[in-house]
Amino acid sequence: MDSVRKLIAGNWKMNGRRDAAQQFAAALIGRLAGQKPPCDMLVCPPAPLLDVLRGALAGAPVALGGQDCHSAPKGAHTGDVAAAMLVDAGCSHVIVGHSERRAAYHETDAIVAAKAAAAAAAGLHPIICLGESAEQRRRGETLAVVADQLAGSLPVDATPARCVVAYEPLWAIGSGAIPTADEIAQVHGHLRARLVERFGAAGQSIRLLYGGSVKPTNAGGIVRIPAVDGLLVGGASLLADDFWAICAACA
Repeated sequence: MDSVRKLIAGNWKMNGRRDAAQQFAAALIGRLAGQKPPCDMLVCPPAPLLDVLRGALAGAPVALGGQDCHSAPKGAHTGDVAAAMLVDAGCSHVIVGHSERRAAYHETDAIVAAKAAAAAAAGLHPIICLGESAEQRRRGETLAVVADQLAGSLPVDATPARCVVAYEPLWAIGSGAIPTADEIAQVHGHLRARLVERFGAAGQSIRLLYGGSVKPTNAGGIVRIPAVDGLLVGGASLLADDFWAICAACA
């Protein structure tokens, strides 16, 4: 997968307002002026800011993504967002199954798979998140846990062209701690093998992102680990300079 262009995806979570989004866009466009982007760039803000960024980033090589979607195309689901609505808002991707959704809203693998299927049907690329807890890692269950999550979270009719997978160990998110390079390589290699088992050679084309306490100071090392095809970035994606520094690490 070394020949695959890296993807850097910023997950803003529940952060940001209109003025901050506009400032982010202006600063990022300034960084991009006259330069070829070193990677594919994706920003996933809260839904109310999608239209702001869509306008502010118009013409820039920066894609937009949602942070979640419902499995139904429409209906009585107060507070939820349908995949088609994200497409209408200018999105190309959507995050599904993030650990915070799994923990706070008790989302199961089956729910995540249904959301991923809805996203793909609407024309989006679902970024399917998975990862082990600190206790599971201590018990030596990491590879089994992520393999089970992958098998349960991929839709039955998933196609490699539509899927992105993000490995985010729960204990690393926001903690400042990350697995070693060898540990990341082991997990990503294990996931790649499972994808090839399911999809054949086409499984090699599915991007595998790493996420969990990614920042400008460690991005370069992580993104060069074998089988790491990009990064899913949390807090460090809120500031344009930090996000750009992480993207630049792909060069």
